[in-house]
Amino acid sequence: MFKGIYTPMVTIFDDKGSVNKEATRILIEKLISNGIDGIVALGSTGEFFSMSLEQRKDYVKFVCEVIAGRVKFIVGTGSNNIEEVLELNKFAESIGADAVLIVTPYYFSLNDQHLYEYYSITARNTKLPILLYNFPDRTGTNLSPDLVFKLAVDFDNIVGIKDTIDSISNVRKYSEKFKNSQSGFSIFSGFEEYLIPNLLSQGSGIIGGLTNINAKIFIDAYKAFQKKDVDKLMICQGKINKLMGIYNLMDPFMITLKEAVGMRLNININTSLKNYSIEADENIKNKIREFINIK
Repeated sequence: MFKGIYTPMVTIFDDKGSVNKEATRILIEKLISNGIDGIVALGSTGEFFSMSLEQRKDYVKFVCEVIAGRVKFIVGTGSNNIEEVLELNKFAESIGADAVLIVTPYYFSLNDQHLYEYYSITARNTKLPILLYNFPDRTGTNLSPDLVFKLAVDFDNIVGIKDTIDSISNVRKYSEKFKNSQSGFSIFSGFEEYLIPNLLSQGSGIIGGLTNINAKIFIDAYKAFQKKDVDKLMICQGKINKLMGIYNLMDPFMITLKEAVGMRLNININTSLKNYSIEADENIKNKIREFINIK
C-alpha cells in the first residue's frame, strides 16, 4: 500500500528547454533528506504535457537513478494517446519504478464505459501498480466511486488514486466504497490543505506540489496524526493554510513553485514553463520569500 507524503516534483528546465539535471539532483536530495515518502515525476506540476516521449523517458531514467531506491518512485504516464501510455508504462517498469500515475484522458469528457476501457487496457499491459489520477478541473471528467471500485476489483494492479478536487467529499465517497474491502486501496488528496481531512476519512495522505518547497510541514502533520498529537496537528494545519496562499500569486502556479524551489535551495534556475518566458516580477518574488519563511 502506498501512503504518506509524496512530492509531485517540478521539472526544472534550462533556457533551451532541456532538463536541468544538476538542479534536479539537488532537489531530489533535499526531498529525500527531509524524509519524503515518495517522489512523483511527470505529474501536472511536472509539466508532462510539454515534453516529448523521448524527453520524458530520459528524465524519469535520470530521476530513478538519483533516487536509487531510497524512497518510492512513481512515474506519471498519462496521455490522450494510449499507445504513449503503454510505452511509457513499459519503460517505467524497465527502469525499476514502483508505480505509475495515469490521469484520465482530457479535452473530451468520457463516460464510465470509455474510462473503464482506457484503464483496463493500461492495466492489462503492465505489471506495475497503477494509481488513477482524478483531476476534473483539467480533464472535465470526475472518476466516480463506482467506477474506481470496479477497476480496483477487476485489476489487482490498480491500487490507488490521486484525487485533485477542491473538496473532501470525493475522498470520503471513495473511502466509503472501499471500507469493507481488504484491498488496501490508497486514496491520496491532491490539495495539500486536505491532508488532515484525508487522513480522518481513512485516506492515505497527499501528493502535493507544496512539498517541493516545504516538505517538513506536511511530514510533521502526518506524524502528528499518527501519534494523535492534536496540538501539533493544529499548529501544522495553520502553517499549511498559510502556505496554500502561494498558489494564488500567479498563474501558472508552477512558476511560483519553481521560484520558491530556487530560493529554498539557494540555486539560480530557470523558473518559466518549458518553451515559454513567463517570469515572476519582483513584487511576486518578495511575496514568495514570505511564504518560504514559514517554518
